[in-house]
Amino acid sequence: MWEPLNEKFKKYPARMRVAQKMIELGLSLKDDGKIYCGNLKISDNALANAADVDRRVIKATTEVIENDPDLSNIFKNIIPAGTLLKNIAKNLNLGVIEIEVTSENEGILAAVTELISEKKVNIRQAYADDIETKEFPLLTIITENPVPSDIIKEFLSIKGVNRVSIY
Repeated sequence: MWEPLNEKFKKYPARMRVAQKMIELGLSLKDDGKIYCGNLKISDNALANAADVDRRVIKATTEVIENDPDLSNIFKNIIPAGTLLKNIAKNLNLGVIEIEVTSENEGILAAVTELISEKKVNIRQAYADDIETKEFPLLTIITENPVPSDIIKEFLSIKGVNRVSIY
C-alpha cells in the first residue's frame, strides 16, 4: 500500500504526512471531496493540526488523491477500525498484552493467540501496528481477563518478539 503513496508524494513530504495521518486515523475521502471519519466530517484545520502541516496542504493532498484512480480507490474505501480498548482496559477489568516485534514477525499473531488460548483466556481485541510506519511496532492484545505473568517467558521465546508487557 505504501509504494503508490511514496511514489506520488515523494517530492511533497507534507502531503505524505497528511496521507499517512489519514490512514493512521482511518479517515476517508468521500465523493464530495471532504475527509471523513465514518460519517463525521473532519475539518481541514483539524487534520492540518494533526499532521503538522498548513491547512492548504490538505486541499492539495485531496486533489492529488481524487485525480489518481489508484489512490482514490484506496482513500475512498478506508473505514475507521473502532475503539482500541487498551487505555480503558483496567477500568473494564480487561487484560492488556503489548508485544514489541521485529521485522521478522511472520506467525507471531498465531503463536501469541495459541499461547493465550492454552491459558483459557478469551481475546477481545488484537491490534498490530504497521511495520512500515512504526520503528518499534507493537502487537496489542486485549483479553477478557488478565493473563498470568508466567506467560511472558513463553512469549519471549517466539521468534521476532523483542519485548513483552502485561498489565
